[in-house]
Amino acid sequence: MRPVNLIPPEERRGEHAPIRTGPVAYLVIGALALALGAVTLLVLTNNKISDREAKVAELNQRQTIVNTQADELAPFAQFSTVEEQRTATIRSLADSRFDWERVMRELARVIPSDVWLTGLTGTVSSEVAIDGGANVDTRSSVQGPALELSGCAKDHKGVAEFLSALQDIDGVTRVGLSDSQRPGADAGSSSSSSTTTSSSSGGTASDCRNRDFISQFQIVAAFDEVPTPAIPEAAPSSATTPPPSTSTGSTATATPTSGATNTGL
Repeated sequence: MRPVNLIPPEERRGEHAPIRTGPVAYLVIGALALALGAVTLLVLTNNKISDREAKVAELNQRQTIVNTQADELAPFAQFSTVEEQRTATIRSLADSRFDWERVMRELARVIPSDVWLTGLTGTVSSEVAIDGGANVDTRSSVQGPALELSGCAKDHKGVAEFLSALQDIDGVTRVGLSDSQRPGADAGSSSSSSTTTSSSSGGTASDCRNRDFISQFQIVAAFDEVPTPAIPEAAPSSATTPPPSTSTGSTATATPTSGATNTGL
């Protein structure tokens, strides 16, 4: 036969008895779950904060080590900067350097025997001005290095020979005759018989024309192919030689036109 439990369900005991539950149990379980989640989140947050603090400490330690190494290597960086600056300075000086010694040596070789100089000035730029130098008006038209020469020759033919001789100097690209005058023969010029001539700087230069046939000149020899320095570093040399009491003769091959001559570069 099949057994039948005659005890009402609400009074039964054991595993087959129905479980009596209410909303309080669910609230307790929910609160416990929330507490567990909060504790877990708090633990994870603390772990992340600890990890971040450990990384910050490690980075600070590395930064301290790197700063120490940088301080130790600082003198080498400063030396490198000084080396670069000195190299740039030397390169600038080399670019702006002009071999005036060679030019003077070649000028001494090509100058004719019947030509003497009363003023000689060499400048690397037209912006360079030298007090008391042989300032020639046409120098301003030459931006690069140039020679300014003033002096006298036996006659106009001697001046022409000197112009041709200056072309033989290595590096000279053009030669310009700013002025050539001879007393007596250059009639109609009141300044020809004067004893002094005015220079472009406002001063006066002694007249070397002590004979009627002697011609006084002003010449500019340009070195156009030489690069012009941005800032002139030093003023070149200038020299003045006294004119002889008498001129020495030489054979001339060309005669300029009579009178004052003004030829721009």
